[in-house]
Amino acid sequence: MPTLKYEQIADSLRQRIADGEFPAGALLPSGRDLCEQWGVSRATVIKAYDILRNDGLIVAKQGHGFRVTETPLARPAGNRRPGSTRTTGAHPFRRLGTPTREEPPRHVAELLELPDGATALRRDRLVLLDDGTPMTLVTAWFPLDVADACPRLAQTGPIAEGTTHYVTRTTGRAPVRACDLTRVRLAVEAEADRFGERVPLAVAVDLHVAYDNEDRPLVVEEGVTPSDLWERTDNYPMGYGL
Repeated sequence: MPTLKYEQIADSLRQRIADGEFPAGALLPSGRDLCEQWGVSRATVIKAYDILRNDGLIVAKQGHGFRVTETPLARPAGNRRPGSTRTTGAHPFRRLGTPTREEPPRHVAELLELPDGATALRRDRLVLLDDGTPMTLVTAWFPLDVADACPRLAQTGPIAEGTTHYVTRTTGRAPVRACDLTRVRLAVEAEADRFGERVPLAVAVDLHVAYDNEDRPLVVEEGVTPSDLWERTDNYPMGYGL
């Protein structure tokens, strides 16, 4: 299926942002400039910018066009339904520590389909509430074939275009299905410390696994949220009365 023109423009801008041509806070090309460069209508350019806005990659400044966001957003874990965007349920976040290669917990290793003793790349982030207090501790585990192909995953800072876009663009492997599991347990002491709480502390754990079109796992994310901050609402149609 051919890529539509506005998708090509969005991908080009995303690449330029990822390459550092437009750093955080930088002003992007005007709509007029992009219309002339690509030979398209203003409506097409607006669609391209809407994609990047929904990705949380750019923000509109009244009277000043579009700028690269200075406050990256991330979702707690899971809930990547079709039609959702990177900003759906997203919050500011900060990276924790340096990504490391280590042996994941057994349940994560099984989901990644790793043999005994194998390692994976671990990335931690702390998703924040609007007032800057911790909301969710997320640990993402990438199999080494993905990590080796995507060196930016080993960086300490956030990836401007988002890890999903980056992995898809770099490897050609896009997530086509996911499995989300939610359970409850007591936090371990290190987790409670991240939230400024003491044990015992009840937490909700969202486990998310994304698979490519060959049903190979791309990432396992585990999000830990104190029970008083965790909430999920799901609206869906029912077949009765039709």
